[in-house]
Amino acid sequence: MNKIKVEQLNFYYGSKPALQDISLEIADRQITALIGPSGCGKSTFLRCLNRMNDTIPNTRVDGRIWLDRRDIYAPGTDVTNLRVRVGMVFQRPNPFPQSVFDNVVFGRRVLGWGKNRSDLLATVEACLRRVALWDEVKDNLYQDALRLSLGQQQRLCIARTIAVQPEVILMDEPCSALDPIATLEIEDLMRVLKESYCIVIVTHNMQQAARVSQRTGFFWLGRLVEFDHTEAIFTHPHEKLTEDYITGRAG
Repeated sequence: MNKIKVEQLNFYYGSKPALQDISLEIADRQITALIGPSGCGKSTFLRCLNRMNDTIPNTRVDGRIWLDRRDIYAPGTDVTNLRVRVGMVFQRPNPFPQSVFDNVVFGRRVLGWGKNRSDLLATVEACLRRVALWDEVKDNLYQDALRLSLGQQQRLCIARTIAVQPEVILMDEPCSALDPIATLEIEDLMRVLKESYCIVIVTHNMQQAARVSQRTGFFWLGRLVEFDHTEAIFTHPHEKLTEDYITGRAG
């Protein structure tokens, strides 16, 4: 079943087009990877999915993005609620300068869901277990989150994201700042989380896209060149430009 449907999406920085005529459907409870060279529009597209680009001055979007058959750019859309439903994990881990506990429950408190401490503690434990971090921090939940390793920080940020019960998780190069061991831990985590969430990941690492995703989209100069099952993209692409990029002859 598809969770997100994008129809003829165009995005502009001023008068400059950054995305042109993007149409695709993103399945629920799968990992969709977006690949392509730097500056090709992958991250811009990702931020369109929860309207984070709204905060950038002098930008414009047209086209439609449907989340469960509702256009997220329709007038009157509750953008705060949208960003609860469609969470974001960034390129570099960005825990707040607070305790591990306070990081996980931050969003719930902002939303007014954090009045009962026993409920918050149960949420913290559940979310940290989901990201395989509980056993590493359970004896020191009130330590400064910035003291964790980068890999632990990124898993904490994912725990903070899922604590507000999103339906979609966007990941913008979530492993680019991590060492190989931490990268594999995040990839293992993504495989677990896809059983419950729609996940869209931007990555420059084509091997990572091949390892974790079920569908892959190849972007080039603001256009979606090809979108297909990941195995097909990497073994039998339909477009010559896709094949050239995958084999290193372009990009």
